[in-house]
Amino acid sequence: MRTGVAAILFTLAAVLICIEVCAGATYSFRLIHRFSDEARSVWAAKGRQGPWPERESVERARLLLSSDFKHQRLRLGSQKQLLVPSEGSQTFDYGNDLSWLHYAWIDIGTPNVSFLVALDAGSDLLWVPCDCVQCAPLSSSYYTVLDRDLNEYSPARSSTSKQLPCSHQLCELGPDCKSPKEHCPYMVDYLSENTSSSGFLFEDQLHLILSGEHSHQDSALAPIIIGCGSKQSGSYLDGAAPDGVLGLGPGKISVPSLLANSGLVPHSFSLCFDKSHSGRIFFGDQGPGNQRFTPFLPLEGNYNKYIVEVEHYCVESSCLKQSGFRAQVDSGSSFTLLPYETYKKVVNKFDELMNATRSSIDVFHYCYKARSEGLPNIPSMKLILSANQSFVIQNPMFPILNYQGVKCYCLGVLPIEGIYGLIGQNFMTGYRMVFDWENLKLGWSASNCKDLDDNDKVPVTPTPGGLSASPLPTNEQQRTPNGHAVAPALAGRAPPRPSAASPCTIHYQHCTLILILLMLQSFVWLCCLV
Repeated sequence: MRTGVAAILFTLAAVLICIEVCAGATYSFRLIHRFSDEARSVWAAKGRQGPWPERESVERARLLLSSDFKHQRLRLGSQKQLLVPSEGSQTFDYGNDLSWLHYAWIDIGTPNVSFLVALDAGSDLLWVPCDCVQCAPLSSSYYTVLDRDLNEYSPARSSTSKQLPCSHQLCELGPDCKSPKEHCPYMVDYLSENTSSSGFLFEDQLHLILSGEHSHQDSALAPIIIGCGSKQSGSYLDGAAPDGVLGLGPGKISVPSLLANSGLVPHSFSLCFDKSHSGRIFFGDQGPGNQRFTPFLPLEGNYNKYIVEVEHYCVESSCLKQSGFRAQVDSGSSFTLLPYETYKKVVNKFDELMNATRSSIDVFHYCYKARSEGLPNIPSMKLILSANQSFVIQNPMFPILNYQGVKCYCLGVLPIEGIYGLIGQNFMTGYRMVFDWENLKLGWSASNCKDLDDNDKVPVTPTPGGLSASPLPTNEQQRTPNGHAVAPALAGRAPPRPSAASPCTIHYQHCTLILILLMLQSFVWLCCLV
């Protein structure tokens, strides 16, 4: 018994000695503050001269505080930070001149080039005119509402542009390629008749700025995938989206998805449409706490569109029977489309309550002449969404001149074949619409869009201290068991590997082996004692 106890005590002593010996093998480093005189000398030796904050100066404190906020964003996942295009969050509606769509200026590539893109929550791809074979005119003289020319993307002129190969996981037409190394083509068909865009896919950078608390207008470079649209057709040659489309859908190739996969912001964004034909866009916005919301639903078993359940369509105080349907929420549609049976019930009830002479203008069959004082008396409308959430339609009418030049107001609702409807941007006017894919819900709250401020006077090009881009997802990108993408680590040079194991490494390996043997010996002695 004494022998066993002695052996155990000897073993424990040996373990402690070995740990002490191993602990003695340590590295030491000198810590140099980035604003110290020594750091200043190092930068000067490398030819990096520039303004240097003085000790105890306000500028020095501001720079340190800005750095703290950046590190806090990295740790907390930018909980209160939003991203907006580098030219600001404002969006524009140019009316009939550009097909009643909302647009925003974005900057792409190095050096950055500006594009006026249509905002489309109904599609996924960001494409711009590029190496044009068949594109819309880009001269401002062709469009009465524009004060500057539109641009054409040239991959050869962007130092950050590179071809997307057919082997990439986001190349949808990859299986049709002859070789995985070939350049990935794309072809997108849209709801409008004979409307499409085609070309090839490239990787490049989208210029953004941070908006929100303590943002100080920091810049961010986001890796994205761009459609080099060399050939457009249909509406894209007749005034709609002449400078490209920013697809905001939930697909993996969309800008909101790529921003979320890069770890920059949550997988969510908001669009605000005010009544003066402008608005706002914010990436990462999950809305205020008091907003109303309804869940997104799968489309034919898959979550790949912003689909919601409309339980009832109400005109004035009457909620029409059997007027429910499922609808896609789509900012890329100027007007709202209803399944035919629901459409007939809605327009018949609406016309009954209008008490005015009806006429037709083109495809809009429920138009009414303006009165001398302006708008006619318009019956109120609202949708009852799932969970009994009420969505009030603030103004379903839009102004238009008839063939005799008389001003009329038309109901911006049209029929569509099939069982699915489409909620267009005309129904979203007056709301901050939140497309929260991370929580699979659509949120909305009344807003004039002026309460969402991002300090519009912003730098067009990113500042040197801006956030670096995280890489695009690759075929090897890690994913957690619940399916969420793991944000890639920040890029940096890896430490050089030694050609042979260092003495400290060998010492540590021997110590580890001794520990294992001594622990096994202790285990045996304990078994014997028992």
